Amino acid sequence: MAADQDSPAAVDLRALRDVVDGPLHEIAGRFSRFLADLWPHRALVVFTRECTGRPRKVAGEAATTGKITIAELEELKAAVRPGPAVSTTARLGGAVRTVWSAHDPGGTLLVLLPRPAPKPVPQPELLAGLFGIVATSIRQQVVQASPDYLAESLAASSERARTIVEMAAAQERTLVTVLAALRSTKLDAEGARRAATEAASDALVALRSARATDLAVSEEPAHAAFTRLRREVRQVLRHHDADLEFVPPAKDAPALTGELAHAARAMTGTAVLAFTAQPTLARLRIAWSCDDSLLRLDIRDQESGRLDANELRIQLAGRAKALGATVDVDAVPGWGSRATIALPLAVAAESADAPGLSQLNRREIEVLRHVAQGLRNKAIAARLGITESTVKFHVANVLKKLEISSRGEAAVMALSAGIT
Repeated sequence: MAADQDSPAAVDLRALRDVVDGPLHEIAGRFSRFLADLWPHRALVVFTRECTGRPRKVAGEAATTGKITIAELEELKAAVRPGPAVSTTARLGGAVRTVWSAHDPGGTLLVLLPRPAPKPVPQPELLAGLFGIVATSIRQQVVQASPDYLAESLAASSERARTIVEMAAAQERTLVTVLAALRSTKLDAEGARRAATEAASDALVALRSARATDLAVSEEPAHAAFTRLRREVRQVLRHHDADLEFVPPAKDAPALTGELAHAARAMTGTAVLAFTAQPTLARLRIAWSCDDSLLRLDIRDQESGRLDANELRIQLAGRAKALGATVDVDAVPGWGSRATIALPLAVAAESADAPGLSQLNRREIEVLRHVAQGLRNKAIAARLGITESTVKFHVANVLKKLEISSRGEAAVMALSAGIT
């Protein structure tokens, strides 16, 4: 991020455009390179609950970033107030480290592990401001829910869930065995055995909760998602005179994927703003209902009927196409207006013509994207910073999971799904 002393802002903004303009899952690497000159660091983490498939976006030392847990990031996030970046200490990756951190008011956290030696954060307000732009870009990409984002996010969620389940099963068997031995009355050193038993019991409880914790990140109950929407709408319309009626989905409604919950709130919010633009709006009803296959959003008014139906259809069209949703908008002056949106619950797995895309993990999605661009293995390896043999391994896995036999078929499938 070389900055001209005469006009640093202009140079910074031109370079920052390259950071926000690109695939979401690669944004940490682009932002890390952008910050490297003024804020030298060996690792970077962006933590956001907005991205349910990949809440941690990392760049730099894999040996360090790979050990940083969501629980550690949540603790740091609670300790750092929104505002200028700060230099602080935090337990990350199992060790206490000095970090530079910025907490965006939208809830996204930036963590830099400085190098070569910890020092006060250079230009803390500038760092926080730049990160604010990146955080806003992340939120916008999540809300827009492009096919590319949905496929990659679902793949990440599925891969993480499979990994956790496999680890939990293996470790649970091990810990149960240890507990059985430690509880045996044939062993000596009662005090040591009791302490070991308690430690192993605590570990077993934590491990058994791993699946629930993962689901809390990757899924959201429909009723809880609607409750969050209600808070957001009331906040936005706190000065509007219209009476608001909220009808939530049943408490036993199916859970929504995080991506779908975000998109449903965004589409409902778009419709609500369009309805409130009517000069005579007196009452607005917002309802969600859910069955085994569809989430239905229903927004309607009474008597006004002066909604710009065509404009609202245009505003919803992009997300609707990405999600496989249907949108119906009607407005009759003097009678009322109504917008109904039907969102398939399985949209992320079925939005593309190739259901097998949901089986691909993050790296396989990256490799497939480059295959779709016509790159050969050597060029892909150079782009991703991995060996050519590793690329061959990933390509073979992609072909196997998609049940196809050639790179050309993979490229067509990726292009059809919007992975380019």
